[in-house]
Amino acid sequence: MTSMSVGTATHPAAGKAPTIAGEKKHTRYIVAAVCIFLIALMLFPVFMSLLASIKTPAEAMAAPPTYLPHALSLDNYFKVYDYQVGLPVYLFNSLAVAFLTIVFCLVLAVPAAYGLARFPVPGKEILFVVLLLGLMIPYQALVTPLYLMFSKIGLSNSLVGLALIHTIVQLPFSVFLLRNSFEAIPKALEEAAVTDGCNSWQTLWRVFLPLVKAGIVTVVLFAFIASWNEFLGALIFMSRESNFTIPIMLVNVRTGQHGAIDWGALQAGVVIAVLPCIAIYVLLQKYYMSGFLSGAVK
Repeated sequence: MTSMSVGTATHPAAGKAPTIAGEKKHTRYIVAAVCIFLIALMLFPVFMSLLASIKTPAEAMAAPPTYLPHALSLDNYFKVYDYQVGLPVYLFNSLAVAFLTIVFCLVLAVPAAYGLARFPVPGKEILFVVLLLGLMIPYQALVTPLYLMFSKIGLSNSLVGLALIHTIVQLPFSVFLLRNSFEAIPKALEEAAVTDGCNSWQTLWRVFLPLVKAGIVTVVLFAFIASWNEFLGALIFMSRESNFTIPIMLVNVRTGQHGAIDWGALQAGVVIAVLPCIAIYVLLQKYYMSGFLSGAVK
């Protein structure tokens, strides 16, 4: 009787385990299918731009449009490469502005976030809120006064001036992200560094910066992508062709004969403009995800 009772009691649990495992496996399949669908949805415009860029110019401008190219051609890329002063000049300008924006953001945001996070500054919470108010001001509202001010100091048609504009826009978010990253570090590490004889700058350089690497990489990614894709500031502050960035080149290169849009050249320019953003994100994505989750979401 005892053995039969035990067997009867354990039988339902034994049958329940495979059911739970099957449900978990089914859930994983659903999640994977949803992820694949979202990836395909996001990549579809890029894929279509790539297909349009390798069509012949005539086929790219045909109406109604064709989805698959009938003949492969690189004429659109050659046109973009040789457009006006040349694609290398526009790439250099965009990369230079993005690099300067990253440097300015880090030089200003790292000490500011470190001070707001680790020093007993009087009224620092109010100061931090005032700094974040910059995120609430529309960027378009700042362009005109900044243009008038930069014109007087000789920065209205300069790559450095444009980088400063991008830094002004990006700085509040950078300080917000890095401040939370600095606050997440245990105070015991800072006390140990002070005990070993480190001053504030040495503590920042030797202890804090290696620990907030993910947050710094996140700031770099946001600053690069925002600067690389920015259009309005570059349009207003730049008047010389040799100082144009990639977004301004894309607006100019799209104009074909008799005012028609040259879709082939435009899509070739879009593909070229997207590649650096994809490359830097793929290279730094693991730091970006960890930095965004640990710094921005405290």
